[in-house]
Amino acid sequence: MSEHLWSWTKRTSLPSRAGAHLAYLREILGKLEELGWEGHDLFGIEMALEESLSNAIRHGNRYDESKHVLIDCKASTQRFWIRIEDEGPGFRLEGVPDCTANENLERPGGRGIALITAFMTHVEFNQCGNCVTMEKFRSLPDQA
Repeated sequence: MSEHLWSWTKRTSLPSRAGAHLAYLREILGKLEELGWEGHDLFGIEMALEESLSNAIRHGNRYDESKHVLIDCKASTQRFWIRIEDEGPGFRLEGVPDCTANENLERPGGRGIALITAFMTHVEFNQCGNCVTMEKFRSLPDQA
């Protein structure tokens, strides 16, 4: 990650139980609002975080409370960066069904990844598939 002056940084570990991510999600969104994030950008980050954090707890760690979700987060007025890592076995991105294909429209899988990649500027999964790094650059005022 290139040098950047961050206004807020936080490293945390969440337990793998349903809803454990909600207070942290609210904290991040509150910090982003304080930094002037709003509208489409803030909504997109909220969607990407909800999907990635709940997926790490549900699919990655399978609600095993002996496992944690590790999070590094950084934010400024123009940039948001987060890395979310679970202790699960990971997944293969190419194994996730395309939720926009006609045969998959009513299947439950793949929508979270589609939302994450649609709303974030950059998304990268590690080779194992148990860690996602996401970044969002704030839109110009006429693009928001």
